[in-house]
Amino acid sequence: MPATTESGGAGRIRGVRHVGQRALLAELEHPEDVLALQEYLTANPPVGQLEVISAAETVMITCSTPESARRIRKALLNLVFPPRQHGENALVRIDVVYDGEDLRDVAAHCGLSPEAVLTAHSSQTWTAAFTGFSPGLAYMVGENNLLNVPRRPSPRTSVPAGSVALGGKYSSVYPRVSPGGWQIIGHTQTAMWDLARENPALVTPGTEVIFQPVRAFSATTGATAERPSPTQEEGKGLRVLQSLPLTLIQDLGRAGNAAIGVSTSGAMDRQSLQRANRIVGNSDGAAGLEIVDGALRVEATADQVLAVTGAPVKLNIASFHGQRTAEMAYPFALLTGEVLTLGKPSSGFRSYLAARGGFNTPEILGSRSTDTLSGLGPAPVTPGQHLPVAPVEGTHPVGWPEAQPDFSDPEAAVLDITLGPRADWFTEEALSLLESAGWTASNELNRVGMRLEGPKLQWSRTGELPSEGTIAGCIQVPPSGQPVIFLSDHPTTGGYPVIAVLAENQLAKAAQIRPGTTVGFRVVPHQKETIDA
Repeated sequence: MPATTESGGAGRIRGVRHVGQRALLAELEHPEDVLALQEYLTANPPVGQLEVISAAETVMITCSTPESARRIRKALLNLVFPPRQHGENALVRIDVVYDGEDLRDVAAHCGLSPEAVLTAHSSQTWTAAFTGFSPGLAYMVGENNLLNVPRRPSPRTSVPAGSVALGGKYSSVYPRVSPGGWQIIGHTQTAMWDLARENPALVTPGTEVIFQPVRAFSATTGATAERPSPTQEEGKGLRVLQSLPLTLIQDLGRAGNAAIGVSTSGAMDRQSLQRANRIVGNSDGAAGLEIVDGALRVEATADQVLAVTGAPVKLNIASFHGQRTAEMAYPFALLTGEVLTLGKPSSGFRSYLAARGGFNTPEILGSRSTDTLSGLGPAPVTPGQHLPVAPVEGTHPVGWPEAQPDFSDPEAAVLDITLGPRADWFTEEALSLLESAGWTASNELNRVGMRLEGPKLQWSRTGELPSEGTIAGCIQVPPSGQPVIFLSDHPTTGGYPVIAVLAENQLAKAAQIRPGTTVGFRVVPHQKETIDA
């Protein structure tokens, strides 16, 4: 990574923390250098850099291997980078009706009239500092501190799409209906996220925004793009006869979009999906079905070669000629009109079904995966739906049966972790409890995260941590002291300290943990001495 010659306005990195084994958190000497470093690394990526995620006062860099992370960290500590190039930024104008239900509360907090709040908000240029929480949601910083207001004491369970809001020193626009605790001062019909655009996100880090007051909108435009309707054309594929709500199409995800607030998503247990694909002769990344807790029943609309891996279930096949069974992690035929039924897992939580050719649903941002947080990708599979399977092109022999992990082994719920990046936010007792205590996976377990119940992990500091980039596997601890493991559909930034991160290949183990399971953590030995390195 070439360094620039130090000059007036050049930026330096104060420190670099490890985030697990394949990511780094660069801390800047000045918060205004965040966008400058993001711009520099995006234009001059070192070998092994995957993504750059700016946040309030830090920049996260994800890397291809642990070795590249160590090499990039060393280069970052010696890097001097130039100021941000303001002339290249886009200017976006957003029309706003200032009629928000929190407008008067904001005015009272700031000692202004509602009209003065409107003027203060619309008379300055806002710059997007970072994205997160959901695709298209940008945290924008103004030119002054007149509208610095606290978040609501009790978040709303549903904030309408297009709501213009304030929280702390930031302003933002909610791109879709979602929970939220910011103060709503108005609304817009400008689409902040639109998959029909070349860049779906209207505002990205560095974009400059001017809010323009208007009296009203016509009722003909919408504030957000809807999920494309799935095709229901019959052909080669599977017709769904029965499914539970979290049966989803998944591949290996849509990497490379964290800068616009989109996590990679993809299969929770990637190894099991890859195993199923190899068995039927697909590429590792072909789209398959992720099935939570079994209870799937499908009918073949043409002859199929299938395989099921992951959480072990009974595989029963019914036809006009009678009943037969299939084996887990073996290829088997499902002929036209035959019906495959998956039972409940005897251990584990998620099973994966691959069809030779791969499920042929529309791609969004390069992936067929369903992201439950952002709403990207196809809707959950429902009874009556037809799942098309792509034709096999070229010569792709069916693979061999493969061995599966033993999901009933007690070690399956012991997760290796590396401490940091914010282990110094916790007491020594909390760090000891993290590894020594048993934690119960709560019923609040989904593709976004796994909330654990157990002893309280006490912070050693007061106040709030400015939002920072996150990756799948981050163990974030809110003020309640109950840790949450971020999983595949996690937000790209978070505002609570991350005490530790799951080590390599542990996400697949976490994906198979059922609610009520006792979970343990084990610090990777060589990391105990190097968490501050």
